[in-house]
Amino acid sequence: MTEYVIIGDGISGSSAAETLREEDPESEITVITDEGEPLYNRILIKEHAKGKLPEAPISIHDEAWYEERDIDLSLDTHVTSVDTDAHVVHTHEGEEIGYDKLLVATGGTPTQLPVENSDADGIHHFWTFQDARAIRESAEAADKGVVVGAGLLGIDFAAVCGSQDVEGKYLMRGDCWWRYALSEDGAEIVHDGLREMGVEPVLNSGVDRFETDDDGCVTAAVDPNGERYGCDFAGVAIGLSFNTEFLRGTDIERDDGIFVDEYMQTTVEDVYAAGDITRFHDVLLGERAQNGSWGSAKEQGRVAAVNMAADDETEVFEWVSSYSITHFEFPFLSFGHPTLGDEHAERKYSDTEWRRIAFKDGKIIGGVLIGDLSPQSKFKQLMREQREVTDQTEVLLEQSVDLDELAPTQEK
Repeated sequence: MTEYVIIGDGISGSSAAETLREEDPESEITVITDEGEPLYNRILIKEHAKGKLPEAPISIHDEAWYEERDIDLSLDTHVTSVDTDAHVVHTHEGEEIGYDKLLVATGGTPTQLPVENSDADGIHHFWTFQDARAIRESAEAADKGVVVGAGLLGIDFAAVCGSQDVEGKYLMRGDCWWRYALSEDGAEIVHDGLREMGVEPVLNSGVDRFETDDDGCVTAAVDPNGERYGCDFAGVAIGLSFNTEFLRGTDIERDDGIFVDEYMQTTVEDVYAAGDITRFHDVLLGERAQNGSWGSAKEQGRVAAVNMAADDETEVFEWVSSYSITHFEFPFLSFGHPTLGDEHAERKYSDTEWRRIAFKDGKIIGGVLIGDLSPQSKFKQLMREQREVTDQTEVLLEQSVDLDELAPTQEK
């Protein structure tokens, strides 16, 4: 009987556990998580923080779900180390859990700003359900707030300010929001959306330090230009630090994440990884990549489990991810790797409609759609086909994309 151990109960770990039970009905499966509750929807916790959703719809699995599938779930359990030679996982309570196959799906924790008073009361990071509860409570009591981190997670904090009637200042280091994926034309649509919800973008800013009162509560953020922004609520989203400390002493290759191949196999036999924590070989991109989308993490967990159960390189992870933002009147979606690429093509169609496509070696590798999301399936299809289309941008930027107008597929 094969013994599987999964560290992490996010969507990748849970997807793997479910797939392992289907692929290997007689196996023993143990899921270990340091959180105090089973799988919940990380996409929806932002809606809870905004005051839009109660807790019930956010939970995905209860403990009975694991019991019904004969999966041993260990909540509030911290893994302290892994002995890959002995195939043993060590926990904070001194327990030793043996495995035949191990999956690491521990994700990350929000990175703290390396500035004075960044740990003050009233300063929040957004990752867990518990974080969302604390953010909601804090925002409901706040009058003024600041948001730091001009990316996909930071804008969730801005939406919280808007929904909770907090007068917000969004401090961005660059000249526009998500400057690695958007030009100023595209970003300005987002900036206008932020203003409409009561949050003012402050460009070429950031945080040099926070100020606090005598009780240690945040009272202001001071930017590198010396500008002071009073606040009693602050949201910081500047990226993730990946949870790999417990892998010290192993030969698992890692550098800002765990290296895996296209089968989700690490550099150590019988150890796999899935989810945000992986630096995986992207077979479409042709190089290592990272991706934090829900769909990507779920699929990585499934593919890892298939290969673990088969004890072979059975299925390749091939996925075109997408990430949507639903805080504005207009829809917003990014796909693939919009921040990479050696060429870009873009067009603005109206005050709330814009498109940008990223190319590498003549092939689409990602993009951003604002206003009209209908071309996404066609662009993803071209990514999967790895067609060279960079010389046909006029067709790709037509408001209605017709792939039949493209020249025939070129030889790879």
